[in-house]
Amino acid sequence: MRIGEGFGYTYANAATAVMIRDLFDVVDDDEIEKSWAAMIRAVRNVGRRGIAAMAISAIDAALWDRRTKLLGCSVARLLGCVRESVPVYGSGGFTSYSLDELTAQLRGWIDDGIPRVKMKVGRDASADRDRVRAARETIGDDAALFVDANGAYTRKQAIEQAHAFEVQNVTWFEEPVSSDDLAGLQFIRERTNIEVAAGEYGYELQYFEEMIPHVDVLQADATRCLGITGFLKTAALCEANNIQLSAHCAPSLHVALGCALLPVRHLEWFFDHARIESMLFDGFIAPSGGALHPDVSRPGLGIELKEKDAARYAI
Repeated sequence: MRIGEGFGYTYANAATAVMIRDLFDVVDDDEIEKSWAAMIRAVRNVGRRGIAAMAISAIDAALWDRRTKLLGCSVARLLGCVRESVPVYGSGGFTSYSLDELTAQLRGWIDDGIPRVKMKVGRDASADRDRVRAARETIGDDAALFVDANGAYTRKQAIEQAHAFEVQNVTWFEEPVSSDDLAGLQFIRERTNIEVAAGEYGYELQYFEEMIPHVDVLQADATRCLGITGFLKTAALCEANNIQLSAHCAPSLHVALGCALLPVRHLEWFFDHARIESMLFDGFIAPSGGALHPDVSRPGLGIELKEKDAARYAI
């Protein structure tokens, strides 16, 4: 998404581009909050969640990128940094991987200096326990081990799995049941010592407000939750409720926010997004010492689309 000299992006269906073309002539290049509110009003009749929210997210990011470029500073500097870097966790470990593929990927992140890793579970409960055991043996006792079920378990299944995962010192259980099952998240949270996390499918503040009482850590994604503006509002909601926030995927977009916002705990260094962004973004930054350090000498978000490289994937 380009607005003037601003660049923003999201991960969404191609229909998102159609919506941007058809509905968002309300955008004022010079007024971010005014444009954000106007876009919210523009999607009232089509629904705010889903594609509409992702379209708004891309435009909003482009507006922030443009504004800070005009000011000659980075988004991180404009917001004001509370930390110089933001911790990351390596994320992948798909259930389709063999044990050798799983352990090689996790070991690679540990060798790269990332002391926390996340793997997928949920396809086969019995196999999941074996895979988690192998993961712990691979990464050693000192690294943090997270699991993500993507809502695949039933409530009682998730409790049984949580007790098995506790033996392997798993400290993060993401979406043990569907993120729409708030009572289920609360049920599991009350019966395990593992932190329960969810929120990546949140598109608006109302969703996060409803979820906060039921999780230990809230997740949000600026490519979905109505952009940088929406993420800032979500962070304020977390701070008011004394809960930590973790950024979901899109590391090139979240690095500035992770450094600027007090409730942010870490961001997800997701295998697929890191691969795509390294291919297509000039200014892409890789982790160092288990954290992302924004290049504050680059104005805006610090990234630009490699248009020639991206052209081959255009629809």
